[in-house]
Amino acid sequence: MARTQHSLLGSWLSVGILLGLLLSAALALEPISTAFSIATALTGYLSSPPFLCSHLMECCEENAYDSTAFQENLEKNLFGQHLARDIIFRAITGFMNTENPKKPLALSLHGWTGIGKTFTSKLIAENIHKKGMKSKYVHHFISTKHFPHGKLIDLYKDQIQLWISGNVTSCSRSIFIFDEMDKLQQGLIDTIKPFLDYYEQIDGVSYRKAIFIFLSNAGGEVINRVLLGSGKRREDLELHDLESALSVELFNNKNSGFWHSSLIDKNLIDFYVPFLPLEFKHVKECVMAELRHRKLMPDEQLAFRVASEMTYFPKDTRMFSDRGCKTVTAKLNLYL
Repeated sequence: MARTQHSLLGSWLSVGILLGLLLSAALALEPISTAFSIATALTGYLSSPPFLCSHLMECCEENAYDSTAFQENLEKNLFGQHLARDIIFRAITGFMNTENPKKPLALSLHGWTGIGKTFTSKLIAENIHKKGMKSKYVHHFISTKHFPHGKLIDLYKDQIQLWISGNVTSCSRSIFIFDEMDKLQQGLIDTIKPFLDYYEQIDGVSYRKAIFIFLSNAGGEVINRVLLGSGKRREDLELHDLESALSVELFNNKNSGFWHSSLIDKNLIDFYVPFLPLEFKHVKECVMAELRHRKLMPDEQLAFRVASEMTYFPKDTRMFSDRGCKTVTAKLNLYL
């Protein structure tokens, strides 16, 4: 907060100095009309969206998305997820480059814990809004925190609809992230159906440029079963190998948050994105990434030792990490 205030103070001081110099020059030439013109022009600049958005407040930017930067972020930081990386990049890029989309983008991210779902939603937010998850245009709902009580489901439905309509009115590029979908009260998610449908407007507001992201551990067992039973290398798996099985599992699983949901029944989810379980080599990559994040030298031996501390399944082959990279930071602390 102090750094932000210091930056703003510096911006205003610079503007004040510039204003003083210009007014001094103007008064030397022609005291009244010239000074008034310059003051009017500067007032217009200081109150203009570019200045306000860069110095004083966050503004909703329609075209801030950089596909090249997003692709680089995914390739550099999302390990072992060739399917998710490709699907999400093409889905986000295609949507953001469409001037008048027919409906909001709805992505449902599935897989076990610690394999990149939350991290990916963070990358999406950062590449659309400069402040990322801290942006006032990114809204993160956690089922166990925001919607914990089954008896209050009607209240939650009203709140969700008000939140979405109010925020999209403020910014058409709003992002809504529903986390822990597998713990969401049954039937609650159907309250957002009107906002995900193909309506041009609802009460005078268009929701077609908004993005909805659902995060869930549900479907993880289906993904693992397909991966182990397909006979394919993980790199050879394609979306059609998993998407149909995922949607059926979610629709029929009472613990999925999408149980008998109209969002699935009416085909309003655009992509069911499978996140594959991570292997030993991917956990090592996570350790190396954490070392870089801490500005420490890469250490292959240390990465090997930390990755070896994790637990893996199936028991006979120990092929996949059962916690992904979730406890890498804590494990690494033991060696530093």
